[in-house]
Amino acid sequence: MQSESISVPHGTLLKLAELIVPLTAPVVYRESDGEPMAETDVHRDEMTDALIHPLKERYRADPLVYVSGNLLLYYEEGNPYASVAPDVFVAFGIKNEQRRTYKLWQEGKAPDVVFELSSESTRNKDLSEKRLLYERLGVREYFIFDPLREYLRPPLQGFRLGGAYYTPLAAAHLADDNWELPSEVLSLTLRTASSTLRLYDAVAGRYLLNRAEEAEARRQAEREAVNEAAARRQAEARLQAADAEIISLRARLAERNDHAKP
Repeated sequence: MQSESISVPHGTLLKLAELIVPLTAPVVYRESDGEPMAETDVHRDEMTDALIHPLKERYRADPLVYVSGNLLLYYEEGNPYASVAPDVFVAFGIKNEQRRTYKLWQEGKAPDVVFELSSESTRNKDLSEKRLLYERLGVREYFIFDPLREYLRPPLQGFRLGGAYYTPLAAAHLADDNWELPSEVLSLTLRTASSTLRLYDAVAGRYLLNRAEEAEARRQAEREAVNEAAARRQAEARLQAADAEIISLRARLAERNDHAKP
């Protein structure tokens, strides 16, 4: 018995081929790694108030300095698993605008400075995996700070890129078991103050204000403005009283002169 061939329309064959050969799905770069922003309140406050805020204020007027933190940084195009989320970072020559993620191949360069706030769960990765990664990406300076002073000794450690590799920086030991390191890239001195890392501007001769200090400075300026306004009103009132007294004296003197005329 001779078998009969079955004719299938060309369009149907194309549809079948599309079903058999899966379409290439677009790469999805997540905007969150599912990890908490910070391990403790101390780490969160240090990240947002003591570092990100003063650094943002320092470079607010510069359109080509980007300051951020806890933002996913992707460093291999097409690989959504090749990512890291620095606690705080500064990138020079990058537009100062909000981003959902930082894609290295789009921005054209790695951040210049990275800060990591070390904790029990991150200390080993901070000193090994992240150090090697930031070194490979070309991050010029990398600083690690242990605000609880439980896992790193000294609690402030730093590395600076020299050629292709990091050179460890020697932290200077200050009074009250505090430490400091210079950041050549930021032109700032990093100083520990108990569980806080302060940023000192030697040119201006002052520390960058953290969020609490900035709020207090605004309140103080408002109080001074109120006091100046009150003092100005009092001075104006005294001046008006003096003018009224002079007018009164002139009037009495004129009246006396009138009585003295023959």
